[in-house]
Amino acid sequence: MRNVNLHTRCIAGGKSRTRRATRASRPPAAEPLFVDTVETELGWMALAGSGTTVRQITFPRASESAALLALEASIRAAARQSWNPLLVQRLQEFAAGAPHNFADVRLDLEHLTPFGQRIVRACRAIGYGQTRSYGQVAVAAGNSRAARAVGNIMAANRFALVVPCHRVVHAGGDSKSLDRTAAFRARLRRLEAGSLDRPR
Repeated sequence: MRNVNLHTRCIAGGKSRTRRATRASRPPAAEPLFVDTVETELGWMALAGSGTTVRQITFPRASESAALLALEASIRAAARQSWNPLLVQRLQEFAAGAPHNFADVRLDLEHLTPFGQRIVRACRAIGYGQTRSYGQVAVAAGNSRAARAVGNIMAANRFALVVPCHRVVHAGGDSKSLDRTAAFRARLRRLEAGSLDRPR
């Protein structure tokens, strides 16, 4: 009988340890996703994220409602809350001419392939007020023949200003396109150039 009780206690103890190990191995609960808006000198922007990780930042729009509509549909329904006031402040300061580079901002890049993520990292490495050609970014990302892929990633940029796609230009310099997106990116380059010229 003593042996049976000992065996029972061993089994019970083993189950308890197993339960504790299972609880310890569970991934942490996902942090809630929040949406916020900010009015800048460039226009209204919407940003979404959880914790300290950004899921999307829209390009400036004429109104708050337009900025919210520019968010992905799956993100738009998230709760409204001021979840990253420091980033909001930095976006406002950038739009006013402050030379922020946002290199420390954490981004959710799960929607991109590994090569796409390297393209984003290469773009983020371009300094404030500087430019690189699509081909140069492709080389920095590890594939000199992928200039078109760089263009596609920049055109679909989910992280306005934080991923500075406006610093990636055609090899011949500024595009003469009348496209609104191209015109806005040229405006951002002028903003950065003007900021660098200001006396400190």
